Amino acid sequence: MSVIEKIRTVRLEEFPNLIWVEVETDDGLTGLGEVWRGAAAVEAAIHHDVAPWLLGQDSRRIEFISHTLLTPYLGFHSSGAETRAASAVDIALWDLFGKRCGIPVYQALGGASRSEVKLYNTCSGYRYNAQSSSPFSSAGRRLIRQEERPQGPYDDQVAFMNQADVLAKSLLDEGFQVMKIWPFDPFALSSGGNDISGEDLERGLEPFRKIREAVGNRMEVMCELHSYWNLSSAVRICRALERYDVFWAEDALCKMDDEDALDRLHRSTRTPLCGSETLAGAVSFRRMLSRGVFDYTMLDLGWCGGLTEGRKIADLADSYRVPVAPHDCTGPVLLWAGMHLAFHCSNAIFMEVVRANLATWYRDLVDVLPEIHMGRAMLPDRPGLGVCLKPEVKQRPDAILRESVRR
Repeated sequence: MSVIEKIRTVRLEEFPNLIWVEVETDDGLTGLGEVWRGAAAVEAAIHHDVAPWLLGQDSRRIEFISHTLLTPYLGFHSSGAETRAASAVDIALWDLFGKRCGIPVYQALGGASRSEVKLYNTCSGYRYNAQSSSPFSSAGRRLIRQEERPQGPYDDQVAFMNQADVLAKSLLDEGFQVMKIWPFDPFALSSGGNDISGEDLERGLEPFRKIREAVGNRMEVMCELHSYWNLSSAVRICRALERYDVFWAEDALCKMDDEDALDRLHRSTRTPLCGSETLAGAVSFRRMLSRGVFDYTMLDLGWCGGLTEGRKIADLADSYRVPVAPHDCTGPVLLWAGMHLAFHCSNAIFMEVVRANLATWYRDLVDVLPEIHMGRAMLPDRPGLGVCLKPEVKQRPDAILRESVRR
């Protein structure tokens, strides 16, 4: 059989953004999922709302479980705690299914469309997104000072603010041909995203100028705008980015579900728009794709509904001939889930990675990371997601474990 007998959640005080979910069946198999942001709220949703219904279900009925968890009484369509809880469970169920069949998740999804996936490096620091637990506080947001020294060789957030030209050359040396930076964030925080001065606009453009002067068009550069800006400011920034042939502007507006404002922005600039890791469910993406406001589709498997819903979103984007790029900058298990989706989907253009994370805390939490050569991930062959938490993670003194067991 494959009846779900136990659901376990794991959190670490050191990483308050992250929660891992383990789903165990009566035949001794365990599937692993992960989501980020609001970990305590997700934990509560899993044990209070999800577990009473999920325990006793057949773990092989992934579509049925996904549909049920994403369409409850009265419903919801956001990427809140309920959707993130459903996402974590869904990812764990796909991991279980792959292990049961002895095949990787991408094979379970329908097979690989490629033997390697092109990666882009998000140029963050070593603990970016790992430790700030409040979405309402800027205390956890790192603002780089001009005199700030890097904390290590891969402190790319310091590098893109102060030495973007050197950073671009370093990435090219490792085989990366695509990078993502966010030099406009400090100006959004000071103005509330309502205005950007001409002086600040030029300061934000400086890293792009340095990159183009140093390596020309050998490096594609993306601009992350983190949903900070109102429409007029986003238009001004995106128009200014045109002179540096930026690959995409990501999450340019403060509300990435506002299709009317996105349509106005899209019509106002030649810079391609990417969105949005903040959206949940295929219906939200369908609205944007049908309006033609996304040139590239970014989806976060921990926020959109998991692999089941993520595949539907990717297929929907493909029907509009729009590429997809799974989001990382989250945690090592979500990275693996995104990799499997990218290997499966024929319209996956990139997979996001953060080399600072790969070199440090991702490596410390899980038993294996994707095999990467010269900016490309190689096709994995381990069953399921192919990754497990290291045993010592659950034994740490700051570990918070909670279980719901079938009665």
